Amino acid sequence: MRRASLRLRLFAVILSPLLIMALIVGFWRVTVAQQTAQELFDRSLLSAALAISRDVAVSEGDVLSLTTRDLIGDAAGGEVFYHATGPGGIYVTGYAYPPTGADKPRPALNTPHLFQSIYRGEEVRVLQVTERLTIDTLTGDTTVTVWQRLTDRNQLATQLAIRAAALIGVLLATLALVVWFGVGLGLRPLLDLEEAIAVRSPDDLSRIKRPVPIEAHGIVRTLNRLLGQVEASIDAHQAFISDAAHQLRNPAAAVQSMAESVRDARSETDRNQRISELVAAARSSARVADQLLSLDRLQHPLQPAAQQEFDLAALVRQTCADMGPIVLKAGSDFDVEVPDTPVPVRGDPVFVTEAVKNLIDNALKHGGDSLSLVKVSLSCDEGFAQLTVEDDGKGLIPEQSDAAFRRFSQIEPSEGSGLGLAIVSSVADRHGGHLSINRVKRGASLTLSLPLFDS
Repeated sequence: MRRASLRLRLFAVILSPLLIMALIVGFWRVTVAQQTAQELFDRSLLSAALAISRDVAVSEGDVLSLTTRDLIGDAAGGEVFYHATGPGGIYVTGYAYPPTGADKPRPALNTPHLFQSIYRGEEVRVLQVTERLTIDTLTGDTTVTVWQRLTDRNQLATQLAIRAAALIGVLLATLALVVWFGVGLGLRPLLDLEEAIAVRSPDDLSRIKRPVPIEAHGIVRTLNRLLGQVEASIDAHQAFISDAAHQLRNPAAAVQSMAESVRDARSETDRNQRISELVAAARSSARVADQLLSLDRLQHPLQPAAQQEFDLAALVRQTCADMGPIVLKAGSDFDVEVPDTPVPVRGDPVFVTEAVKNLIDNALKHGGDSLSLVKVSLSCDEGFAQLTVEDDGKGLIPEQSDAAFRRFSQIEPSEGSGLGLAIVSSVADRHGGHLSINRVKRGASLTLSLPLFDS
C-alpha cells in the first residue's frame, strides 16, 4: 500500500487540529450569538412594553404614539404584538386575545416576566410587565403584554450563524492554502536534495555537502554514513578480487606448467611422478579457491537460517577424525582431548568446521621440519568454549597476531596461502568470539573461543 506523501501528511497534521478548533469555536460562536440575540430580543420586547405602558398612561388608553408604533414595527426579531389592560383587567388597547400563560406565576409589580407560549398555532416569546397607573379617575394595576414569533427570531439567529460560519470557513480555507503552499515551500530543500542525488553517477559515492534544513541533518548524516559503508565495502571487494586473482594465478600457472610437463614426459616413471605433482598442485589450487570462497562468505553477517545449536565437542571429534590421516601422513603424532559431555554453541557448523580444519592445517604447513606433534584440546571456561590447537614446530608469539591473522600474510614464506588464520579469525568474530595466540615455550598454540549457548 502506497503511503501518503510527506506534504499531504504534514498538511493533514497541521490542518486537522485547526479544523477541530474551528468547529469548536464555531459551535461556541453560534451558541453565544443565540444567547446574545435572545437577550437583545428580550430587551426589545421590554422597551416596547415600557413604551406602550407610557403611551397608555399619557393618552389614557386611547392611542399609541408614532414613535412607539415605529418601535413596534421595526423591533429586532420581527413584528411585535401587544395587549394592554387597565385597572381591574379592563381591555385598553392592542390585540384582543394575547397568548395565555395560566401556568406561569403572576409577575411582581414593575417586574418584567418572560415566558414562551402558543399564539395562533405558532411559538412566541412573551413579556408581561405590570405597573400601577391612573387612567381617568381609576387607579390600579395596568398590565402590558408583548410577544414575538420565535420563527422570526430564529431566522435572524440563523443568518448570524451563517455569517459566522462563512467567516470561519473563509479563514480556514485561507489558512489551508497558506499551509499547503507553505509546506511545499518548506519541503523544497528536500526535493532539491533528491534531484542532486538523482543526477549523480553510480561511481560517485562522495559525501553529500549540500546545505539542508536542521530537520534533515540526521537524514543526510545517515545517508553519508551509508555511502561511506558502501564505498568501503566496494573497496574491500575490489581488494579481495585483486588479491584472489593474484593468489589463484600462481596455482593455476603451476597446474598448467605441470600439465605440460606430463605431456612432455620422456618415460613412464617420469610421467607418473609428474602426475602426482599435478594432482597435488590441483588440490592446492582447489583448497585456495575454497578458502577464498569461505573468506568472501564471512564478509557478510551470518544468516539466521544458517545459525543453529550444535555440540562443539562432537564437531571437533568428527573434524579431527577427518584430519587425522592427513596429520599422520605428514609424520606427526595427533593428540585429541575432547570432553565426553556436550559443549553447546550456536552458529554455523560449516564455518566452525572450516575454522578447526584451518587451525590444524596451519600447524602442519607452518610447523616446519621440527614438527612432531599436533594436539587439539577442548574445554569450557567462564561461558566460553576454548578450542586450542598447539604444535611443537617453529613457533608463534602473540606479538605476531596482526601479521598472522591478516589475509594473504605469512610470518615466513611457506606453501600456505595466508588465508587459514584469517578465516579462523573471521569465524570467531562472526560468532561473537575471538582468536588468540598463546605464549608458550616451544612451538605454537592458538585458541579459538566461542560463547557457550545457554538454552
